[in-house]
Amino acid sequence: MANNGATAKIPVKKQTLEDAYSPPANFLEIDVIDPQTHGVGKKRYTDYEVRMKTNLPVFKVKESSVRRRYSDFDWLKVELERDSKIVVPPLPPKAWSRQLPFRGDDGIFEDEFIDERRRGLETFINKVAGHPLAQNERCLHMFLQEPVIDKNYIPGKVRLT
Repeated sequence: MANNGATAKIPVKKQTLEDAYSPPANFLEIDVIDPQTHGVGKKRYTDYEVRMKTNLPVFKVKESSVRRRYSDFDWLKVELERDSKIVVPPLPPKAWSRQLPFRGDDGIFEDEFIDERRRGLETFINKVAGHPLAQNERCLHMFLQEPVIDKNYIPGKVRLT
């Protein structure tokens, strides 16, 4: 049987050391780190540092660091569900039972709970930010890069200029 070229093997280019160790073509790294608890009583809350590094052209700022609390992640989720066509992954659940009075521990301010939530928020933001359609949403850019979230912003797409 003659090989007519339709099933010919594609030549494989051997990877060079330079290819292996050069920066990846496109990368987006987001870490949720350094939880800090502020305030007392009913005004007590924990926030997290959201640190981003990228070389994706859609992001004007290539490195940023902002502090966000759970409610900010929740705001982002609601914004993306309202304005985009993407399926937004779930956030770590709210911890209602940990907020009940007369607990024998620190509830939502226990180190173990805070770290578990931090890991869940990191997974959430990496899934969201890794989605090509979400990367064009203004709310994601504001969440990742603006020191303060303007909740009165005008939803829409980021325009590359």
